[in-house]
Formats: sequence, structure tokens, C-alpha cells
Amino acid sequence: MPRPAHSALALAGLMAAAGTAHFLAPRPFDSIVPRALPGSPRTWTRVSGAAELALAAGLAVPSTRRASARATALFFAAVFPANVKMAHDWRHRPAAAKAVAYGRVPLQLPLVLWARHAARAED
Repeated sequence: MPRPAHSALALAGLMAAAGTAHFLAPRPFDSIVPRALPGSPRTWTRVSGAAELALAAGLAVPSTRRASARATALFFAAVFPANVKMAHDWRHRPAAAKAVAYGRVPLQLPLVLWARHAARAED
């Protein structure tokens, strides 16, 4: 299997796990939904979980991989404000929790780059 295709399948696994977590344990996700968004945080948690599951499915299928990988990169950019909110909200927590929250912020860039790399799987 070509390296970008393997990378795309690994990314699909990550997205499937994250999407599933949004439904199995929604409370942590609810808490990081920016207050500026209209509606219920739970609605946004469900919508983002469903989006992650759809993106995972698209990444797993070669014929939809390129478009899904590009959409995944955009998704990672779109959820960046939630990670910033989490880092801000967790600034007074113990060091280990702060490290997790602060680590999520710069992690978005490698995730976007990973998705862009996966988009090349079908080139």
C-alpha cells in the first residue's frame, strides 16, 4: 500500500475514534464548544462527531479520499477555536491537565498537514 494511502487510513481511524467518542462521552466535548456558537453545546458535539465519522468513512474509500482529506484539513482548522477555549478554560488546572489542553493547540497544524498529505494518496 502506498505511504499516503496508509496515512489516509490511519487518519480515518483517528477520525472514527474521535467521532465515536463524541457520542459515547459527549460531556468533555460540550465543555469546549465556544459560547459564541448559537444553540446547545450538545448539538455542536453531535454535529462535529457526525462530521468526524463521515470524514473517516470518506478517507477510507479511495474514490472519495482526496475530497475527504481536504475536508478533514478544513475541519481541523474549524475546530481550532474549541482547542483555544479548552486551553484558556484549563489554565488553572494541575500541570498535567494544562499540558494536555495547551498541547492540543499546536497539534492542529500537524493534523492539517497530515490531512493534506492524505489527500495526495490518490494523485
